[in-house]
Amino acid sequence: MNAFSKMTIAIAMSAAASIATAQESGHGSHGSQDAHAAHSGSQAAAPAELTDGEVKKIDKEAGKITLRHGELKNLNMAAMTMVFRVKDPAMLDQVKVGNKVKFAADRVNGAVTIVQLATAR
Repeated sequence: MNAFSKMTIAIAMSAAASIATAQESGHGSHGSQDAHAAHSGSQAAAPAELTDGEVKKIDKEAGKITLRHGELKNLNMAAMTMVFRVKDPAMLDQVKVGNKVKFAADRVNGAVTIVQLATAR
């Protein structure tokens, strides 16, 4: 490989690294909160808005709960009934089938997971 080819590759790699750094720091997101959240990685995310739900099923052995829920804006998910993992299995001891709940869900290791759960008052 000649010196010109090496220099071209070095410049291209430097430019790619600069773009990746700008995107991670939010400069490439045009101020979009969704784009910034997607790049938040290890940064603490803002608390998700609580959503209303109703407990349909609890599977303590699997650490899962089935909820009929309203829209999950932070996940761009419409209202539906679905199974969620729970961040802490002790959450399942706080609720019973039929309870109305308030909860927050987020993606944890690629799975939609309940990160906050309380019975509605």
